[in-house]
Amino acid sequence: MDKIIVEGGHPLKGRVNISGAKNAALPILIASLLTEGQNTFINVPDLQDIKSTLLLLKHLGARVETYNHTVQIDCGGLCCHEAPYDLVRKMRASILVLGPLVAKLKKARVSLPGGCAIGARPINLHLKGLKHLGAAIELKHGYVEAFAPNLKGAEIYLDTPTVTGTENLMMAAVLAQGQTVLRNAAREPEIIALADVLNLMGARISGAGTSIIKIIGVKALRSVSTRIIPDRIETGTFMVAAAMTQGDIEILNCEPEHLNGLTDKLRLTGADVTINGKAIRVLGQDFISGVDIKTMPYPGFPTDMQAQFMTLMSVSNGLSLISERIFENRFMHVSELKRMGADISVCGRSAVVQGVSELSAAPVMASDLRASASLILAGLVAKGQTEVNRVYHLDRGYEDIENKFRKLGAAIKRVT
Repeated sequence: MDKIIVEGGHPLKGRVNISGAKNAALPILIASLLTEGQNTFINVPDLQDIKSTLLLLKHLGARVETYNHTVQIDCGGLCCHEAPYDLVRKMRASILVLGPLVAKLKKARVSLPGGCAIGARPINLHLKGLKHLGAAIELKHGYVEAFAPNLKGAEIYLDTPTVTGTENLMMAAVLAQGQTVLRNAAREPEIIALADVLNLMGARISGAGTSIIKIIGVKALRSVSTRIIPDRIETGTFMVAAAMTQGDIEILNCEPEHLNGLTDKLRLTGADVTINGKAIRVLGQDFISGVDIKTMPYPGFPTDMQAQFMTLMSVSNGLSLISERIFENRFMHVSELKRMGADISVCGRSAVVQGVSELSAAPVMASDLRASASLILAGLVAKGQTEVNRVYHLDRGYEDIENKFRKLGAAIKRVT
């Protein structure tokens, strides 16, 4: 099993290009199930979750070709309606095949999904919405079985603004008869990206990016060629890295408006953040102020940046309060940061961080995707050599991150 070795004390300087967004690519690749003909997706990141998704699509009968961050998918020969446990258990986003399969094949049998153990993330809102659209749903032996000979548009209220729930119901509704209205829908940029691609395919979706999304069903969707948007969480991770190391990083090919919540907080810490078109320059300062954050649905502070920001606060000058309001089990990185000398106290869904002057290197264990990134960030400033184990989590969501850091001046390597 691979691990990453980081030697701290090297300010990061230079330019870094941001990869395509995993959380945008996954539903867009899956949306190809709704089409006939060959779809071409450009700027697809080379990640384990992407590979898992393509294996699942192949199992369902799609023809898939990959080259040079481009993926071509033809679902004209779709022949299977079952997503088995072995292909679904490692990735939560696999549940996104449920809506398209029900819409296209009128039935689906999908294993309950796995993924990072950061919280309960139930799929009850997915199932509730599909029932409103006319699907019959049963849970049997760890599988969701859905049958829907004739989906019909409906008014659906989501109790919480779930991202995958919104995406699943959007994809189901595009081929339903009549109009569907999703209320309290998620507003993330990845929702907008999926709606844009579905509309390019011939869907009739309006309101994406707001809490009310309207979908007028169509009879069929066509294949498209499109580009995946940049990854805002990878962008944010490099922004924090620059601030932590008193570095100077220009982050290229990103979408600055997707990170307003993080940018505002970073500026409060004292970092100099400059935006120029599709580029962000972050200049770290010697003095890092303690800043409170509370994770919220978009456009609030993203939960996927909480661990990285907590690591920054662990070397700040002062006290900060980190409140996690999205997932109930997303402080698993705290114990590992404390092994490195961080002063963090957790009470329920809040953590009080007292900044320390220095972290010390230690062997640590990554518990999930974003925790992996936070431990690498800690290693960049820790005294000595930090060993980050279980980095297979990292490979699910960050493309070639150690080489990107190395090009910025970090002393980092991957060891098998």
